[in-house]
Amino acid sequence: MARPATRDELAEYCLRALGAPVIEINLDEDQIDDRIDEAIQFYQEYHSDAVVRTFVKQEITQDVIDNQEIVLPDSVLSVTRLRGLDSSGIGGMFNVKYQMHLNDVAGLRGLNGGGLVNYEMTKQNLSLIDDIINGHSQQVSYSRHKNTIKIHSDLTNYNGIGNFILIECYQTVDPNTYPEVYNDMALKELLTLLLKKQWGTNLIKFEGMQLPGGVTINGRPIYDDAVNDLKELKERWQLQYENPVDFYVG
Repeated sequence: MARPATRDELAEYCLRALGAPVIEINLDEDQIDDRIDEAIQFYQEYHSDAVVRTFVKQEITQDVIDNQEIVLPDSVLSVTRLRGLDSSGIGGMFNVKYQMHLNDVAGLRGLNGGGLVNYEMTKQNLSLIDDIINGHSQQVSYSRHKNTIKIHSDLTNYNGIGNFILIECYQTVDPNTYPEVYNDMALKELLTLLLKKQWGTNLIKFEGMQLPGGVTINGRPIYDDAVNDLKELKERWQLQYENPVDFYVG
Protein backbone atom coordinates (compact mmCIF):
# COMPACT_ATOMS: atom_id res chain seq x y z
CA MET A 1 0.00 0.00 0.00
CA ALA A 2 2.85 2.34 -0.79
CA ARG A 3 0.52 3.74 -3.45
CA PRO A 4 -2.83 4.24 -1.67
CA ALA A 5 -5.86 4.11 -3.96
CA THR A 6 -8.69 4.31 -1.39
CA ARG A 7 -9.54 6.31 1.74
CA ASP A 8 -8.64 3.38 3.99
CA GLU A 9 -5.28 2.82 2.30
CA LEU A 10 -4.51 6.54 2.56
CA ALA A 11 -5.34 6.52 6.28
CA GLU A 12 -3.16 3.43 6.89
CA TYR A 13 -0.27 4.98 4.94
CA CYS A 14 -0.36 8.19 7.02
CA LEU A 15 -0.69 6.31 10.31
CA ARG A 16 2.37 4.25 9.42
CA ALA A 17 4.20 7.51 8.67
CA LEU A 18 3.46 8.53 12.26
CA GLY A 19 4.87 5.28 13.64
CA ALA A 20 2.05 2.73 13.59
CA PRO A 21 1.97 -0.15 14.36
CA VAL A 22 5.27 0.15 16.27
CA ILE A 23 3.80 3.09 18.18
CA GLU A 24 0.16 3.19 19.21
CA ILE A 25 -1.52 6.19 17.56
CA ASN A 26 -4.35 7.24 19.84
CA LEU A 27 -7.02 8.18 17.30
CA ASP A 28 -10.65 7.19 16.92
CA GLU A 29 -11.97 6.01 13.55
CA ASP A 30 -14.36 8.96 13.36
CA GLN A 31 -11.48 11.36 14.02
CA ILE A 32 -9.51 9.76 11.19
CA ASP A 33 -12.48 10.07 8.82
CA ASP A 34 -12.94 13.74 9.79
CA ARG A 35 -9.29 14.52 9.14
CA ILE A 36 -9.44 12.77 5.74
CA ASP A 37 -12.44 14.90 4.77
CA GLU A 38 -10.64 18.01 6.01
CA ALA A 39 -7.49 17.15 4.07
CA ILE A 40 -9.38 16.49 0.83
CA GLN A 41 -11.38 19.72 1.20
CA PHE A 42 -8.26 21.81 1.82
CA TYR A 43 -6.45 20.04 -1.01
CA GLN A 44 -9.28 20.74 -3.46
CA GLU A 45 -9.55 24.40 -2.51
CA TYR A 46 -5.87 25.34 -2.44
CA HIS A 47 -3.91 22.93 -4.63
CA SER A 48 -3.88 23.40 -8.40
CA ASP A 49 -3.60 19.64 -9.04
CA ALA A 50 -6.98 19.08 -7.37
CA VAL A 51 -9.03 21.22 -9.78
CA VAL A 52 -9.43 21.37 -13.52
CA ARG A 53 -10.63 24.21 -15.71
CA THR A 54 -13.55 22.83 -17.67
CA PHE A 55 -16.95 23.56 -19.20
CA VAL A 56 -20.40 22.59 -17.93
CA LYS A 57 -23.21 22.50 -20.47
CA GLN A 58 -26.66 23.68 -19.36
CA GLU A 59 -29.72 23.24 -21.55
CA ILE A 60 -32.27 26.05 -21.49
CA THR A 61 -35.53 24.54 -20.21
CA GLN A 62 -38.78 26.15 -19.14
CA ASP A 63 -37.75 25.71 -15.48
CA VAL A 64 -34.50 27.59 -16.11
CA ILE A 65 -36.42 30.42 -17.80
CA ASP A 66 -39.08 30.56 -15.05
CA ASN A 67 -36.59 30.46 -12.15
CA GLN A 68 -33.89 32.49 -13.95
CA GLU A 69 -31.42 30.19 -12.26
CA ILE A 70 -28.90 27.52 -13.23
CA VAL A 71 -28.11 24.81 -10.66
CA LEU A 72 -24.49 23.66 -10.79
CA PRO A 73 -22.88 20.37 -9.64
CA ASP A 74 -21.45 20.36 -6.11
CA SER A 75 -17.98 19.82 -7.56
CA VAL A 76 -17.89 23.32 -9.11
CA LEU A 77 -15.62 25.62 -7.08
CA SER A 78 -15.80 28.82 -9.11
CA VAL A 79 -17.29 30.21 -12.31
CA THR A 80 -15.23 32.37 -14.64
CA ARG A 81 -17.41 32.94 -17.68
CA LEU A 82 -20.72 32.18 -19.37
CA ARG A 83 -20.90 31.57 -23.10
CA GLY A 84 -24.12 31.59 -25.09
CA LEU A 85 -25.99 34.13 -22.93
CA ASP A 86 -26.03 36.68 -25.71
CA SER A 87 -28.79 38.75 -27.26
CA SER A 88 -26.97 38.88 -30.58
CA GLY A 89 -28.01 35.31 -31.27
CA ILE A 90 -31.60 36.40 -32.04
CA GLY A 91 -32.60 36.77 -35.64
CA GLY A 92 -30.96 33.78 -37.30
CA MET A 93 -29.55 34.57 -40.73
CA PHE A 94 -30.72 38.19 -40.47
CA ASN A 95 -28.64 38.75 -37.35
CA VAL A 96 -25.90 41.41 -37.64
CA LYS A 97 -23.17 39.06 -36.42
CA TYR A 98 -24.26 36.34 -38.84
CA GLN A 99 -24.18 38.76 -41.77
CA MET A 100 -20.76 40.04 -40.72
CA HIS A 101 -19.40 36.49 -40.75
CA LEU A 102 -21.10 35.72 -44.04
CA ASN A 103 -19.71 38.77 -45.83
CA ASP A 104 -16.33 39.25 -44.19
CA VAL A 105 -14.83 35.86 -43.32
CA ALA A 106 -13.82 35.20 -46.92
CA GLY A 107 -12.09 38.59 -47.03
CA LEU A 108 -9.93 37.82 -44.03
CA ARG A 109 -7.55 35.90 -46.26
CA GLY A 110 -7.10 38.80 -48.67
CA LEU A 111 -5.33 42.11 -48.33
CA ASN A 112 -8.43 44.07 -49.30
CA GLY A 113 -10.48 42.51 -46.52
CA GLY A 114 -8.55 44.23 -43.77
CA GLY A 115 -7.39 41.02 -42.15
CA LEU A 116 -7.97 39.96 -38.54
CA VAL A 117 -7.25 43.44 -37.14
CA ASN A 118 -10.15 45.00 -39.03
CA TYR A 119 -12.38 42.05 -38.16
CA GLU A 120 -11.61 42.33 -34.42
CA MET A 121 -12.14 46.11 -34.44
CA THR A 122 -15.52 45.63 -36.15
CA LYS A 123 -16.57 43.10 -33.49
CA GLN A 124 -15.55 45.48 -30.70
CA ASN A 125 -17.52 48.32 -32.29
CA LEU A 126 -20.60 46.12 -32.57
CA SER A 127 -20.20 45.08 -28.93
CA LEU A 128 -19.91 48.73 -27.87
CA ILE A 129 -23.06 49.67 -29.80
CA ASP A 130 -24.93 46.75 -28.20
CA ASP A 131 -23.81 47.81 -24.69
CA ILE A 132 -24.88 51.43 -25.27
CA ILE A 133 -28.29 50.54 -26.69
CA ASN A 134 -29.18 47.39 -24.73
CA GLY A 135 -26.88 47.55 -21.72
CA HIS A 136 -24.74 44.65 -20.54
CA SER A 137 -26.52 41.45 -21.51
CA GLN A 138 -24.86 39.17 -18.94
CA GLN A 139 -26.43 40.44 -15.72
CA VAL A 140 -25.78 37.42 -13.53
CA SER A 141 -24.59 36.56 -10.03
CA TYR A 142 -22.93 33.41 -8.79
CA SER A 143 -23.11 31.84 -5.33
CA ARG A 144 -20.72 29.00 -4.63
CA HIS A 145 -22.41 27.67 -1.50
CA LYS A 146 -25.82 27.74 -3.18
CA ASN A 147 -24.31 26.11 -6.28
CA THR A 148 -26.39 28.40 -8.46
CA ILE A 149 -26.01 31.08 -11.11
CA LYS A 150 -28.79 33.67 -10.89
CA ILE A 151 -29.64 35.37 -14.18
CA HIS A 152 -31.14 38.83 -13.73
CA SER A 153 -32.49 39.01 -17.26
CA ASP A 154 -35.40 37.54 -19.19
CA LEU A 155 -33.92 34.49 -20.87
CA THR A 156 -36.65 34.50 -23.50
CA ASN A 157 -34.94 37.57 -24.94
CA TYR A 158 -31.62 35.76 -25.29
CA ASN A 159 -31.98 32.03 -25.65
CA GLY A 160 -34.87 29.81 -26.64
CA ILE A 161 -35.83 26.51 -25.05
CA GLY A 162 -33.53 23.75 -26.27
CA ASN A 163 -30.50 25.99 -26.69
CA PHE A 164 -27.48 25.71 -24.40
CA ILE A 165 -25.39 27.93 -22.16
CA LEU A 166 -21.75 26.93 -21.73
CA ILE A 167 -20.35 27.62 -18.25
CA GLU A 168 -16.59 27.96 -17.95
CA CYS A 169 -15.59 26.95 -14.42
CA TYR A 170 -13.12 25.25 -12.09
CA GLN A 171 -14.24 21.78 -10.99
CA THR A 172 -12.72 19.52 -8.37
CA VAL A 173 -11.21 16.16 -9.30
CA ASP A 174 -13.25 13.50 -7.49
CA PRO A 175 -10.90 10.99 -5.80
CA ASN A 176 -13.61 8.31 -5.93
CA THR A 177 -13.60 8.59 -9.73
CA TYR A 178 -9.86 9.18 -10.05
CA PRO A 179 -8.25 7.18 -7.19
CA GLU A 180 -4.77 8.40 -8.18
CA VAL A 181 -5.65 11.50 -6.13
CA TYR A 182 -5.18 9.45 -2.95
CA ASN A 183 -1.56 8.89 -3.92
CA ASP A 184 -0.74 12.59 -4.33
CA MET A 185 2.34 13.41 -2.25
CA ALA A 186 0.91 16.77 -1.15
CA LEU A 187 -2.33 15.17 0.08
CA LYS A 188 -0.44 12.44 1.97
CA GLU A 189 1.79 15.02 3.65
CA LEU A 190 -1.19 17.18 4.63
CA LEU A 191 -3.20 14.29 6.07
CA THR A 192 -0.21 13.01 8.06
CA LEU A 193 0.17 16.40 9.72
CA LEU A 194 -3.56 16.69 10.42
CA LEU A 195 -3.57 13.25 12.06
CA LYS A 196 -0.47 14.20 14.03
CA LYS A 197 -2.18 17.35 15.29
CA GLN A 198 -5.28 15.37 16.29
CA TRP A 199 -3.10 12.79 18.06
CA GLY A 200 -1.33 15.54 20.00
CA THR A 201 -4.69 17.12 20.89
CA ASN A 202 -5.88 13.82 22.33
CA LEU A 203 -2.70 13.32 24.38
CA ILE A 204 -2.69 16.86 25.81
CA LYS A 205 -5.72 15.88 27.89
CA PHE A 206 -3.45 13.46 29.82
CA GLU A 207 -0.55 15.90 30.13
CA GLY A 208 1.78 14.90 32.95
CA MET A 209 0.05 11.59 33.70
CA GLN A 210 2.58 8.97 34.80
CA LEU A 211 2.25 5.45 33.46
CA PRO A 212 3.58 2.27 35.09
CA GLY A 213 7.34 2.17 34.72
CA GLY A 214 7.77 5.89 35.24
CA VAL A 215 6.83 6.98 31.70
CA THR A 216 5.11 10.39 31.62
CA ILE A 217 2.64 11.33 28.89
CA ASN A 218 3.54 14.54 27.11
CA GLY A 219 1.52 15.30 23.99
CA ARG A 220 2.38 19.00 23.77
CA PRO A 221 5.52 18.56 21.59
CA ILE A 222 3.57 16.39 19.12
CA TYR A 223 0.81 19.01 18.88
CA ASP A 224 3.21 21.97 18.58
CA ASP A 225 5.30 20.24 15.90
CA ALA A 226 2.17 19.47 13.87
CA VAL A 227 0.86 23.06 14.16
CA ASN A 228 4.18 24.54 13.04
CA ASP A 229 4.54 22.08 10.15
CA LEU A 230 0.95 22.74 9.02
CA LYS A 231 1.58 26.49 9.02
CA GLU A 232 4.69 26.02 6.88
CA LEU A 233 2.86 23.64 4.53
CA LYS A 234 -0.05 26.03 3.96
CA GLU A 235 2.31 28.93 3.26
CA ARG A 236 4.22 26.76 0.80
CA TRP A 237 1.02 25.74 -0.96
CA GLN A 238 -0.05 29.37 -1.33
CA LEU A 239 3.27 30.23 -2.96
CA GLN A 240 3.75 27.14 -5.14
CA TYR A 241 0.48 25.36 -5.81
CA GLU A 242 -2.52 27.66 -5.35
CA ASN A 243 -4.25 28.88 -8.51
CA PRO A 244 -4.21 32.65 -9.02
CA VAL A 245 -7.41 34.49 -8.18
CA ASP A 246 -9.75 34.49 -11.19
CA PHE A 247 -12.65 36.85 -10.57
CA TYR A 248 -16.04 36.34 -12.15
CA VAL A 249 -17.69 39.60 -13.12
CA GLY A 250 -21.44 39.34 -13.71
